[in-house]
Amino acid sequence: MTINRREALGLIAAPIGLAALGTDPLVGAQARSRPAVSGFKVLVAGGHPDDPESGCGGTIARYVQEGHDVVALYLTRGEAGIPGKSHEEAARIRTAEAERACSILGARPRFGTQVDGAYTAMQDLLTEERPDLLFTHWPVDTHPDHRAVSLLVYDAWLRTGKKAALYYFEVLSGEQTQLFRPTDYVNISAVAERKREACFAHISQLPAEWYPVHEHMGGFRGLEHGCAQAEAFLRHDQSPPLPLLG
Repeated sequence: MTINRREALGLIAAPIGLAALGTDPLVGAQARSRPAVSGFKVLVAGGHPDDPESGCGGTIARYVQEGHDVVALYLTRGEAGIPGKSHEEAARIRTAEAERACSILGARPRFGTQVDGAYTAMQDLLTEERPDLLFTHWPVDTHPDHRAVSLLVYDAWLRTGKKAALYYFEVLSGEQTQLFRPTDYVNISAVAERKREACFAHISQLPAEWYPVHEHMGGFRGLEHGCAQAEAFLRHDQSPPLPLLG
């Protein structure tokens, strides 16, 4: 018998009643060791081109390898991100870099059309994509665009009925992401070089200056998770009980 991804998600969610008793079998190490069901839609939302890759690139590569459909969503096209370039020029350059990075990871790029006050745009996008897994920035962050996309995703998640499992990721922790306390990890040791290549596709952002911080972060999170390199996440506790790959 074959089942679709929504039916599979329902089967995984069945033990949720045990969570109220503190015996949810999908929590902690058991959750990380449980294999994922094939066919999930994964959406990773970042503020700019290079955010999904730097915060979640290894996890994106892992899910693509497992046969899942992964969308990298960029709230902006990085219009203000290249000194000396007009917004139009910078957007063209950074869009091409994001597309290159997605081709390396096997993800599908999408670009936000957020307009001030038009808060239904993200809701419409989630309604269209119907993700099972949703990743975005942790909202306590020094960069205003990171905070903005995090809250837009959270608002859209609420408005669409909390149907996706919501996880937050970190970028340049200590400098940008603050007060981040992981609940889950993904082992990215086997795809760490692919993550690096995807981040270095963003040539205009001088990745040699900042990517070493992410390599150190990956090594530190790997020590916490018991592997060489890992990415860390914080799960919203009202999410459906859908575990990560581990």
